[in-house]
Amino acid sequence: MTHYSPQSFDVKGGPEDGRAHLPLLRAALETAGLDGFLIPHEDEYNNEYLPDCAERLAWATGFTGSAGSAIVLKDEACVFTDGRYTVQVREQVDPKIFQIEDVSETPPYVWLAKHAKAGSVIGYDPKLHSPDTLDRFKRAAEKAGAELVPVDTNPIDRAWENRPAAPSAKLSVQPMEFAGETHADKRKRVGEAIAEDGAEFAAITAPPSIAWLFNIRGGDVRRSPLALGAALIKSDGTATLFVNPEKVTDEVRAHLGNEVALRPEHEFADGLHALRGHTVSVDPGLASAWVFDQLTEGGAKIVRRRDPVLLPKAIKNDTELSGAKQAHIRDGTALTRFLHWLDTDAQSGEIDEIEAAVKLEQFRTASGQVKDLSFDTISGAGPNGALPHYRVSTASNRKLERGTLYLVDSGGQYPDGTTDVTRTVPIGDPNAEMRERFTLVLKGHIALSLARFPKGTTGGQLDTLARLPLWQAGLDYDHGTGHGVGSFLGVHEGPQRIAKAASDEPLKPGMIVSNEPGYYKPNAYGIRIENLIFVTGPDPIPGGERSMMGFENLTLAPIHRDLVDTSIMTDRELDWLNAYHADVRAKIAPLVEGEVKAWLEAATAPIAR
Repeated sequence: MTHYSPQSFDVKGGPEDGRAHLPLLRAALETAGLDGFLIPHEDEYNNEYLPDCAERLAWATGFTGSAGSAIVLKDEACVFTDGRYTVQVREQVDPKIFQIEDVSETPPYVWLAKHAKAGSVIGYDPKLHSPDTLDRFKRAAEKAGAELVPVDTNPIDRAWENRPAAPSAKLSVQPMEFAGETHADKRKRVGEAIAEDGAEFAAITAPPSIAWLFNIRGGDVRRSPLALGAALIKSDGTATLFVNPEKVTDEVRAHLGNEVALRPEHEFADGLHALRGHTVSVDPGLASAWVFDQLTEGGAKIVRRRDPVLLPKAIKNDTELSGAKQAHIRDGTALTRFLHWLDTDAQSGEIDEIEAAVKLEQFRTASGQVKDLSFDTISGAGPNGALPHYRVSTASNRKLERGTLYLVDSGGQYPDGTTDVTRTVPIGDPNAEMRERFTLVLKGHIALSLARFPKGTTGGQLDTLARLPLWQAGLDYDHGTGHGVGSFLGVHEGPQRIAKAASDEPLKPGMIVSNEPGYYKPNAYGIRIENLIFVTGPDPIPGGERSMMGFENLTLAPIHRDLVDTSIMTDRELDWLNAYHADVRAKIAPLVEGEVKAWLEAATAPIAR
């Protein structure tokens, strides 16, 4: 990866960006003969976190959230986001020039069908849309009597003055001591899966899949050790990696060996065209419409299948799980020092969100082993904590005032694992409502931690466990309960998840997921408790008839005792909390000293009813 980049808290985006750039974009559309343009958040690689040069939605609208889209027409424009960004989008987007819609109520294609004028020509960049998404837009355009057409050059790229250069960080090798399996063995396994799908080749376009498959890492994507590129892998396990040559070191070239050909990324289209007459597996959820177009033009037969790397990447091997445990011990040591600081110095009421985020970053980097953060820290004091995806800036910065709650969601990238943890801490004395609602969230967190379930169970079937205590009190939260996490890769990965939405992906032993129920009181405070856990088993249960899977905890950080209302906890729940704290104490106490160690022993002492 590239050199570690500290967090910045400068104000990014905002209404002035949309006001300045929308006229430039409309001028570029007129030059291109277009009456409108579709702007997704995604880049060419479907990354969650984008290189600066790919922040097209932010440039055009001023909205900097990690999910959203926009449609720009001649006389009107609209920005679409989900419930995570309800407040942020209204702060960053000028409502005089952009309509603002919740995507769950008004999907972009529904809006397009109502607002596009008959005879108009709407452009799209085929590298930024999945074929399924485009199908919906095409039907919407037809309904309006408009035409949807691809562009060779994105008009935003034409209009964007001083656009940042594409990243070109050097690749590095992920060694066997962390990977646990050679890339030759991985390629053989994936090749067999391609053959089972009835294909001869698979086009791999997702950077996390490429990183895992070839045991390489990069530095092209902020907070994720990824290299931008693409690959074609054959059913016999041989492959071609398309990546810019300046990224490839002699060490990486030797590591890849003779079974992996290297070609410049700009030759990917030629590589796809060369598959005439061959059957090629492509994931319509990850690969862009452009990939499908190139294969079709080249005369290949396309088989729509899930990326064959996704599942083996999600099921961590013993080496990866061992690395994750070590990374979490290291991370837990930094978190413990930070939580001690929050319980002492930060109780003054004079510390602000930025100071707290910087302090946690310093504790992590002091280990000398963190390669990067896994995402920019969510550091939310008081009402800012009620915004689940809040990002502090110099404009929004608040003090951690006494009598409030502070929510901190953060993570680190270590060579042997990726961490993601949320803790909620009282500043001063919490009131009875705060303690009750924290405990309801904790009860849901414990219920999911203790779950036992048979083979074939999906995360959607377990989601209710984490919500039930809140539901029974007439409360809920509007985000998922759990997401997959990579092994020194992305902090969010699939295909597994724990959420209300139905999922057909069974949980399997070795999968890492987050466990993060929460509660958010608008304009007041937020609560979230997040640990990473991994799937275990299936193992027999004494007296039972079927073996059951379960979860084992990874995250090691105290859960604040002053927020726990034992009167609404069962004995089993208290036993879990005491056992969890005993585990934290056993693994972290030997790594800290003095006041921090004394604080940790008190913070993890058994709680009696």
